Amino acid sequence: MSMQKAFALKIPDMATLQAAYMPFLEHGGIFVPTETPCALGSQVHVFLTLPEAHAPVEVAGKVAWISPVQGACDRMPGIGVHFALHDNALRERIEGLLAGQAAAAPGYTL
Repeated sequence: MSMQKAFALKIPDMATLQAAYMPFLEHGGIFVPTETPCALGSQVHVFLTLPEAHAPVEVAGKVAWISPVQGACDRMPGIGVHFALHDNALRERIEGLLAGQAAAAPGYTL
């Protein structure tokens, strides 16, 4: 039985949040920069600290995107984590933070 991987991610500002957020996933998701190998569909936990938050929120999800360390066409290596269904409050919080933000530069994924 394999252990679930856990990552800590502190988003320092709104521009980084906008680049890391993955709204095109059904329940939302977040890009986690890492060189740790993960398989698509694997369960992971992310301790996510949003801008201006004092404590991280634990997020469960599945790997839905991989930018490999090599051959990623100048993309940052990492994984996209699709939030679990019960994390809708987190998705709403992120979308609330991003509401009214200017159009983003290209994100870390698409």
